[in-house]
Amino acid sequence: MSTVNELCRSYLDLKWHFNPSDASGDGVPALDARLGSFDPESMRAHLAAFRSLEGAIEELEPPDLASEIDRTALLDDLRTLVFRFEFEQPHIRNPGFWLTHLFEGIFTLLVREGPLAARAPAALERLKAAPAFLGQARSTLAAPPLVFVDGALAALGGGGTLIAQAVGALRDAAPALAADLDEAGREALEALTAFGRAIGSDIAPSDDPRAYAVGEDQFERRLHHEHAIRGGAPELWRYGMHLIEETEARLRDVAQELSGTDDWRGEVARLRSEAVVTDVLSAYREEAHRARAFMESGGLVPDTPVPLEIVPTPPFLESLVPFAAYQPPPVELGGPGLFFVTRSESTGDGTQCVHEIPSIVIHEAFPGHHVQVTATQALASEVRRHVRTPVNVEGWALYAETLMFESGYHDSPEARLFHLNDLLWRAVRIIVDVGLHTRDMTPADAVNRMTELLPMERRNAEAEVRRYCAMPTYQLSYAIGRRELLALRDDWRMQAGPSAPLADFHRAVFSYGGLPIALARWGMGLDE
Repeated sequence: MSTVNELCRSYLDLKWHFNPSDASGDGVPALDARLGSFDPESMRAHLAAFRSLEGAIEELEPPDLASEIDRTALLDDLRTLVFRFEFEQPHIRNPGFWLTHLFEGIFTLLVREGPLAARAPAALERLKAAPAFLGQARSTLAAPPLVFVDGALAALGGGGTLIAQAVGALRDAAPALAADLDEAGREALEALTAFGRAIGSDIAPSDDPRAYAVGEDQFERRLHHEHAIRGGAPELWRYGMHLIEETEARLRDVAQELSGTDDWRGEVARLRSEAVVTDVLSAYREEAHRARAFMESGGLVPDTPVPLEIVPTPPFLESLVPFAAYQPPPVELGGPGLFFVTRSESTGDGTQCVHEIPSIVIHEAFPGHHVQVTATQALASEVRRHVRTPVNVEGWALYAETLMFESGYHDSPEARLFHLNDLLWRAVRIIVDVGLHTRDMTPADAVNRMTELLPMERRNAEAEVRRYCAMPTYQLSYAIGRRELLALRDDWRMQAGPSAPLADFHRAVFSYGGLPIALARWGMGLDE
């Protein structure tokens, strides 16, 4: 094992002990029974350990370019984690941070491949730990921004459902633990209710209406260290505005083709009400088969040998997954990828617009997340298997939508309309993300901007904006990652020649795993 790989394993050990829910998601069973500790004393110890490792990584002298790229990515990932907890302090300022940790810790144990009975004892221990964990949260939180309080309160219902249904599933799998599970579940739900009361009334929110904003310095620190993006917030804002203008013009052209008018929003609304499918699970399976066959026949992207199971969304996730979502295999354990599809009886009127399904399948499965993630998990480099930035991961999935669009997969104007509608949505995310954190945009301003530019219900826009406030630079990653990959492809084409198979470019990109695209550019000898 190389020295960089050894340091990466040390980093992962620290990171997994810091966040056992992430460890379970990555497939580390030894930590399945634990929840994290994020009180001030524990955080001081955690951050001191990370800083100590940072020094060791800085002193390393890699023997070759590949190792230097891995060292750079590892160091930036560690710095991003430390910066986040030192400057943004989600454990102090965001009650949703604690809820997410608890809910993901339970969820990841439920969906992992293999007999649920084997994981029931660990899940029981996590449920037993929930009251003390939420008590620790109540004593740690201070002056949370109001938008974070609203987001946490909105998550309580779905989280309570998750706990209740998890107890039911675990009881069925491990009847001998039924009584203990019932008691632990009851106490966890009582603690969740008490936590909701505390953040709703006892813990005073910040009196700063823009307390959620990280500010331009921290925003650009994230851009540099997490995503390796050279441009700052002003440049990204300008690009977002340009992409909105460009995509709206293309949407008007498609609307003209469909109806003879440029009312593309009216066409989206009409098709959502008319072009519907009721057996959504079958529709997604058929679309995934078609997308994979198109990808393979065109030689667009190296295929993955890892199976993908398209399954109904588990009941405890239905409130969080209105249509579909991808769950990758645990990095350390492998297994199939899971593509959750919310069944028709759980989607309100029991339908979904058939023309929206192709882009979702491309993004989540072929040649999107499933293909890229499983290729990454086969790499020898520990850094490239585990370190990832959304500019790469989400950027790849949106780039995959563009790739299939360019290759003629969307064979009707209706499908092209929804592809462009989804691209516009990601363009709007850029200006909302930048605006909220660096330009004095309020959550109300952001919701108004989204509903003005997109055919989106206000309640959905409100939910999105709450996420944007809590996850600076994540939402812009889709469209910016797509931009970076398209530019990298253009430069690769200039070097490789017009006859080089496009799959060679994608294979080269995959060899860098989920690392920032700028590091892939460096490794491919295309850095400017």
